[in-house]
Amino acid sequence: MILAVVDGLGGGIGSLIIRRLRDLLGGEIEIIALGTNAIATSAMMKAGANRGASGENAIAVVAQEADILLGPMAVVVANSMMGELTPKMAEAISSARAKKILLPLALNRLELIGVSGEPLPHLVEMGVQRVKELIG
Repeated sequence: MILAVVDGLGGGIGSLIIRRLRDLLGGEIEIIALGTNAIATSAMMKAGANRGASGENAIAVVAQEADILLGPMAVVVANSMMGELTPKMAEAISSARAKKILLPLALNRLELIGVSGEPLPHLVEMGVQRVKELIG
């Protein structure tokens, strides 16, 4: 099973997710860090990802190989993350066959009605628990 964690900017959310996955699952799952930039990928690698790749083409290719994609909701919204998440990245992630587990974090100009305003650590915990359920 391949789990890809996608993040951008400084990779802080992805790093938090990966650290928590490693705490919960140890080394029993392969985690690939997909960063919109090298800084985000590097941060996620330091957090415990097995492999990492950066940029539009890497995200487009690996998204098609992953069984689970995990990250902030912004990874399926073109031009989010201050423009780092390109339309090609958003399309590749949203159309991938992988199960997508998205954290509903606030985005500029996008509001989700009916979603509680849980703090980031709670959202990460819910996301990693869902991954645990999926991998059995």
